[in-house]
Amino acid sequence: MAAEAIAANGVLAPPRRFPVTRRLFRHRLFVTGLILFGSMLFLAVAADWIAPHNPMRMQFRMRFRPPGEGFLFGTDNFGRDIFSRLCFGARLSLGIGFAVVIVNGVFGTAIGLIAGYFRRADEWLMRVMDALMAFPAVLLALAIAAALGPSAANAVIALSVVYIPRTARIVRATVLVVREMDYVQAARAFGGRDLWIIFRHILPNSLAPLIVQLTFIFAYAVLAESILSFLGVGPPPPTPTWGNMIAEGKDYIREAWWIAMFPGLAICLTVLGLNLLGDGLRDVLDPRLKVQQG
Repeated sequence: MAAEAIAANGVLAPPRRFPVTRRLFRHRLFVTGLILFGSMLFLAVAADWIAPHNPMRMQFRMRFRPPGEGFLFGTDNFGRDIFSRLCFGARLSLGIGFAVVIVNGVFGTAIGLIAGYFRRADEWLMRVMDALMAFPAVLLALAIAAALGPSAANAVIALSVVYIPRTARIVRATVLVVREMDYVQAARAFGGRDLWIIFRHILPNSLAPLIVQLTFIFAYAVLAESILSFLGVGPPPPTPTWGNMIAEGKDYIREAWWIAMFPGLAICLTVLGLNLLGDGLRDVLDPRLKVQQG
């Protein structure tokens, strides 16, 4: 039955609630990714409370202190606490990644919906997207960020321009399938307007691949922002970002390895966690995988 499940003894049992959530939390990859990414997110959110020192404060007497008592992750070449800078760097790096995801979710989805539903707009919109995807992602982001100038806002713009085409193509491919479904054809036959059909039928049924794609975009954005900061076109020093911290520590990698190692490890854990989250979401939300596993 649609509304109620029949138990083995013939008694009507209440319907199962939140089946998708239950499957997600039984998925090992998803749970592992959630723990990894949740740890980094906790550092960002709770930075004001867990950071033992001011991340911008210079203490030249404390330069190059190794990890230990008083400085959990050691100090850098200016005597700044690495752990404190790592926490506040997580706030900015993850904040840039989240902003890129929001911009991608809005503009990438809009472009994909228009291109997939309106055939006349498909050709020229996708040619523009193909032109942007023809360039290597990091090189295009580097060129845009260098032209706009080093700042967090410009890094968001550069990374959004790079990754919007990927989101748009995922949404377009889903819309091309959904728009031919019987219920969409029936809605159109009963006189439903295009915008009503898009927001009532097509968009809700295109969310699963979109959510998975945005999870991977988040990981790409965090990694690409670190590259931009490392190359000097992201948020300018002394702003604590993971890329800036690695750039500052590269010259002291032999005598003070901890300066670059801990932010590099944070990037690895964040990207790994987000990719595992995306894999788990894909396994649970993709109906084709359910059929294959069944």
